[in-house]
Amino acid sequence: MRESLLTTKFLLFLFALFFTVAAEAQVVVDVSKITCDQFATYKIDNPKNIAIWLDGYYHGTRGDMKVDIQTLSADAKKLEYYCVSNPNLPLIQAVKTVLGISASP
Repeated sequence: MRESLLTTKFLLFLFALFFTVAAEAQVVVDVSKITCDQFATYKIDNPKNIAIWLDGYYHGTRGDMKVDIQTLSADAKKLEYYCVSNPNLPLIQAVKTVLGISASP
């Protein structure tokens, strides 16, 4: 009887764990629609994570597979400061203005 109770509790635990993990929402973000306000105020995600994605995207469009970590961090800060002053600007436009990038997503 005790083994049956333990097995039942274990199965309930696994069931609860499965549905807890399954209940986490998957979030998909259209980067072309992110505003400076959303970027600079962490409304979408940590700005550094978005900057890393943008850096990879723009380097990929040029076939450049190198990452300069110091430049990436400095550029992310420049972009964040610019976005604080221009909250309604689309992030992609801010990237093009601040970093002088001409490729379009």
